[in-house]
Amino acid sequence: MSERLLIRDKYLERIRPYYEMDTVKVITGPRRAGKSVILTAIKDEIDADEEHKIYVNFEDMDYDFIKNASDLNGYISQRIGEGRYYLFFDEIQHVKHFEKAIVSFKSKYDCSIFITGSNSELLSGELSTLLVGRTKEFLIQPFTFSEAEKYLELSGKGSGDNIFDDYLRMGGYPQRFQQPSENAVREYLQDLFESILRKDLLKRNNERAAERLRRVASFALANSGSRFSAQNVVDHLNKVHKSEKYISPQTVYNYLERMEKAFLIRGVKKYNIAGKEVMDSVAKYYALDNGMSFINTNSIDIRDTFFLETLVYQELISRGYEVYVGETYRSEVDFIAVKDGKKCFIQVTYLLADDKTIEREFGAFAPIRDGSPKFVLSLDKLDMSRDGITHLNIIDYLEGKSDLILT
Repeated sequence: MSERLLIRDKYLERIRPYYEMDTVKVITGPRRAGKSVILTAIKDEIDADEEHKIYVNFEDMDYDFIKNASDLNGYISQRIGEGRYYLFFDEIQHVKHFEKAIVSFKSKYDCSIFITGSNSELLSGELSTLLVGRTKEFLIQPFTFSEAEKYLELSGKGSGDNIFDDYLRMGGYPQRFQQPSENAVREYLQDLFESILRKDLLKRNNERAAERLRRVASFALANSGSRFSAQNVVDHLNKVHKSEKYISPQTVYNYLERMEKAFLIRGVKKYNIAGKEVMDSVAKYYALDNGMSFINTNSIDIRDTFFLETLVYQELISRGYEVYVGETYRSEVDFIAVKDGKKCFIQVTYLLADDKTIEREFGAFAPIRDGSPKFVLSLDKLDMSRDGITHLNIIDYLEGKSDLILT
């Protein structure tokens, strides 16, 4: 895989302390985000004889005979001998009741276990029950902007002023950078989108359900970062189809939940700034890669702040922040980012082009009495910090040239 040109050290650094621990390492993330490459990198750098490393990719037809926990147990039992073993199971959700086999291996063998999957349900249900407190999840996202720049440099595709615009529109799925044209990228992303719908979201082979699911998913991705209401989706789709019963709010919520589990979107909750509390309700949904928004909209305008906002959100969670939408008594703050018990407030805009925009973005912090740091992120190259509020250039932030300071 050409994705292996890029060593994604930030993920390996997080996982390395767990290599020898009894904890089951669960590597999750969207399809084609690079989980298999990370798993292979872990396998390659663990200092052990190759015969003590067992790697199984359940999307490889060579292992199609492993259908359930019993089959997996039989296969591994034949290969394990004396000493410590390292077990690597890629896309393990294809194995029925795999949890029972994992628990059995932990009880019978001296082993360290790594598994990957494209659905967050890996850590729910029976696995979490059987292995309570003995799993550790690591979310792998598509390339961040800085990773995309490094990958393009390593692959000899160079750099240029248009890299940011390209990334903003078409996202960071690794294999999309190998496509020869924008049309080819669109086709690749569309095929990936359909694959996720069919393999990860549909509960049964039903064309009517598939069509409704596709429309809800398309709406949510196209409106990433916008204020979201299930009733708005219902009203829109019922109007398009001239039927008051085309879809219900509960069906919309069910589909959104499936999309979250498949890592297409993530819901962000409200944070009451005055009350200093996280609310139960989801304020917005953000795409976990802009490429999926790209194929579900007619165009992406760089001046549309929602796409920049989505990009900043993706970067924040990639850096390990918990993220919320802030609410004051009279307005909204784009993000509250929290890490290690510290937080900051963030506004995102395209350009601080005039006094009205400057007042709107910097003025959003006016009702906040909290002394935590406040940031405005935009594409302006001139530092426009004022009134104790720090201005950062978005590209500099994405490239790691500047960072948030939390207190």
